[in-house]
Amino acid sequence: MRVFKTVTLGCKVNQYETEYVRQGLLGAGYREAAPDEPADLCIVNTCTVTVESDYKGRKIIRALARENPQTEIIVMGCYATRAAGEVASLPRVMRVVTDKRQLPELVRELAQVEPPAGIAAFDRLHRACVKVQDGCTQECSYCIVPKVRPVPISRPISEVLEEVRRLVDHGHREIVLTGIHLGCYGAELPVKARRRTNLVSLLRAVVGVEGEFRVRLSSLEAPEIDPELLQLMADFPERICPHLHIPLQSGSDAVLQRMRRRYTIDQFLACCARVRAMLRAPALTTDVIVGFPGESDVDFETTCDVVRQAQFAKLHVFRFSPREGTAAATMPNQISPAIKQLRANQLAEIGRQLRQAFCASLIGQELQVVAERVLEGRPSQLSGTADRYVTVRFPGGPELMDHLVRVTAERVAGECILATSARAGTSLATDPTEVRWTLAPRPRAGKGDSLGPT
Repeated sequence: MRVFKTVTLGCKVNQYETEYVRQGLLGAGYREAAPDEPADLCIVNTCTVTVESDYKGRKIIRALARENPQTEIIVMGCYATRAAGEVASLPRVMRVVTDKRQLPELVRELAQVEPPAGIAAFDRLHRACVKVQDGCTQECSYCIVPKVRPVPISRPISEVLEEVRRLVDHGHREIVLTGIHLGCYGAELPVKARRRTNLVSLLRAVVGVEGEFRVRLSSLEAPEIDPELLQLMADFPERICPHLHIPLQSGSDAVLQRMRRRYTIDQFLACCARVRAMLRAPALTTDVIVGFPGESDVDFETTCDVVRQAQFAKLHVFRFSPREGTAAATMPNQISPAIKQLRANQLAEIGRQLRQAFCASLIGQELQVVAERVLEGRPSQLSGTADRYVTVRFPGGPELMDHLVRVTAERVAGECILATSARAGTSLATDPTEVRWTLAPRPRAGKGDSLGPT
C-alpha cells in the first residue's frame, strides 16, 4: 500500500483541488501518512501570487525531499503553471502538472481507477469548499492569476448540487461556494445559457438542497453584487450567510485606475450601502493593498477614510509585492519597503478597531453558529463560527457539536463574542478578559502625520 501526503499553499480553490486528488488516492487504496511518517508520494499544490509564495513552495518541496528521501514529488498549482521548468529542477520532483484540468487524468494514472466526479468530504474542516468556477480574464495590473488560470470554466449546476448533497450527508454544516472569479460563474456560456446558469441561479438551486447546512459565498467584486443576489440572500437568511467579501484594494480612484479595477470609490460605497439596506447586520470583509506604485500619502489617507466609511467587519491588509509578468511590476514610483510596512501597520490597527466595533454592534443580535470545538478545560462550553464570520463562545454540551446552533450575542472578549445559547437560555460564565468595546473616531492625518515622501 502506497503512503502519501499533501501540502497546500494559497486559496480555497487550491484547497478544493488538493482534496479532489486526495480523495481519489484514498479511494484507490492509498494511505495518508502519519505526521512523522515517510511518504512514497508527496503532492504539493503551489501558489504564485507573490514572490514569497514561490519561495514557500520551493522551501516546502526541498523539505519534503529531505525528509522523505525515497519519495516521488508531484507539483501542481499556479507556481507549477507559471514556472514548470524551475519547479521540475527541484529535488525529487517527478512530475509537474501545469493545468488543473489535468487533475482527473493525474488521479487516473496514479490510482488506476476512474477519477471521482467531485469530493464527498473536506478533510479536518467543519466547512467544506466547493469549487464552482475556474479562470479569470480581468487582468488587474498587479495580478499574475489571469496568466496562470486564463480559461473561464463553470461547473454544471447539477454537478455542484450532487457534490453539495454528498458534503451535507457527510456532516459538513457550512458550504463555501468558491472560484477564481466567482462572480463570473456562467459568464463564458452563450447568452441564452447565461440566463439559466449564473451565480444567482446556482445559489438558488443550492439553497433548495435538503439537510442541515448553510452557504457562504467567497470573494465577489462590487459590480457583481446586484439586487437580485441581495434579494435572494434576504429571502433565505437561515440558509445564506449574511457575509460578503468585497475586495476594495485601494480607496483612491487614481490608484484603482492604475490597478485596472472596474469601479470607482463612489460605486464601491454605494454597493456597501445597498448590502446594508437589504440584509440585517451583514458582515462586509475586504482586501486592501498598500504601497501600490505611485500611492501618495494623500492616496493612503483616502484609503483609510474609505475603510472607515465602509465599516468593514474584517480587513486583510497586503503590502504591494511586484510580480514579474504583471504591468505593475515595472510601473514608476515604486514605494519603499519601510513606507509599505508603516502603512500596513496603520491600516491593520484601523482594521482591528473596526473588527471590535463590528463585534460590539452584534450585541443583542441572534446569530447562527456552527458548533466546532469544545473549549479546553471547559467541557460545557463550545466555540464556533457565526454566520457573520466572527468567533463565538457559548454554553452547550457535546450533543450540539457539528450542528447549527442559534445563540444571542451578549458580550465581546477581544475579537470573540460571548453568547447565550438560544436553546439552553443560560449565560456564558464570566471571563476576566471580556470587555465592551467602542470605536472612537480617528482624526484625519495632518501634515505632521505624513509617512514620508513617495
